[in-house]
Amino acid sequence: MPHTTPTSRLRRGLLALTAAAVSTTAARGFAAAPAAAGTPSPGVAAGQAELGETCTAADLGKRHAFVKSAEVAPAITHFKGWYVTDGSLGSQTVETTTQTVIEVSVGQKTSLNAGFDVEALNEAGASVGLEVQMKSTSTGTTAKKITWDFQKPGYYGLYQGTKKVTGTYGSLNCNRVDLGDGTWGLRWVEAADRGSYTTYTTLEEGAVRCEDVVPADSIMRKAQDLLDCDPAATGPRRAPAAKEAAAALPAKAAQERTDRTDRTAGTRAALTCAEGYYKIGTPDGSLFWTAPPLLQGDTVQLKPSTIFSLNLDQWQMCDAPEENGIVERVFVNRSSNKCLAVAEPTAGDEGAPLVQTDCRTDNLQRFHLYRDVPGSDRVGVQNKHTGYMAGHDRHAENQPVRQYSSGRQDGSGTYILVRA
Repeated sequence: MPHTTPTSRLRRGLLALTAAAVSTTAARGFAAAPAAAGTPSPGVAAGQAELGETCTAADLGKRHAFVKSAEVAPAITHFKGWYVTDGSLGSQTVETTTQTVIEVSVGQKTSLNAGFDVEALNEAGASVGLEVQMKSTSTGTTAKKITWDFQKPGYYGLYQGTKKVTGTYGSLNCNRVDLGDGTWGLRWVEAADRGSYTTYTTLEEGAVRCEDVVPADSIMRKAQDLLDCDPAATGPRRAPAAKEAAAALPAKAAQERTDRTDRTAGTRAALTCAEGYYKIGTPDGSLFWTAPPLLQGDTVQLKPSTIFSLNLDQWQMCDAPEENGIVERVFVNRSSNKCLAVAEPTAGDEGAPLVQTDCRTDNLQRFHLYRDVPGSDRVGVQNKHTGYMAGHDRHAENQPVRQYSSGRQDGSGTYILVRA
């Protein structure tokens, strides 16, 4: 009969239950859910955002996660085959070896933010009725000691396991939609940002014998499958060799570095640039996105537009190819001739400032623009590489323009786009 190890920051608000007697879970570990693949109802997202539903201009600078698919499967993270005789009954401490490593991730990131990433995992757990990990953590790469009180002789498999939850997620953004008959409206639409996620439930420790009858698709059954249950064997048996799962972590990190640098790149010559220049500002028109003067850093800030702005608040819009019906745009500053971007070292940071850099037109310099209905100049701006929305902390001069994983929920991520 297994017991569980405590975990923290699990998804709250779901119903916990006790599984079959042969596999008792933690009170906060599992909830009623299928153990096989499932497809959640499309369009359900956190908050009140649902695919196709109405949104407002204040939502243009926001985004929400929704789960496109989810699959639950038992997994054994640590295991050891252990032979117990009549003379060795009682409490024993056994060192188990790593079988597989599960690391929480959203997209290609394992360093999660408290906004969109947590929302995606929250939705994943809700879609399958389980409490899941919603922080940067893993099941561990080192050997683990398990203490167990053996009451009967036999060949046991000591294990630590969990339920692994994987699937795909999408992003809902507010954008204008042609409703037909010459009318337009704002709706939550599926944006280009999408990816896969991995998380897991409460870790469970236990011991199982060959002759134990356990539920199919359970963690205990998964551990039992690792036992060599040959009745002809008479001596101590060896557990299966530990998988070299720990090596997957450096490999994954290397792949993340490759994915980050292997972005679509090009030159300004390959882009289609609109005539004239534009300003991006707060809805009241008092502050505009302004590049820094020479030798004053790279951070783009909110500043009033005056004759002393020296065109640093003017941007040329260049269009890159469409994806999922959403045009990618590159913003080139009129004065510095540099491109609006998210700095690579801080690309995954919540609240990282937008900067101007030499134009490479890679994905850090490409943005999606979400527009209000025709006749309105209100927009939301999203970086293609990070998926984060532009916004600012305070409505004040010299405030940096920043990126936020879910946007600014107070509506301050909605700006105006006007011709200079």
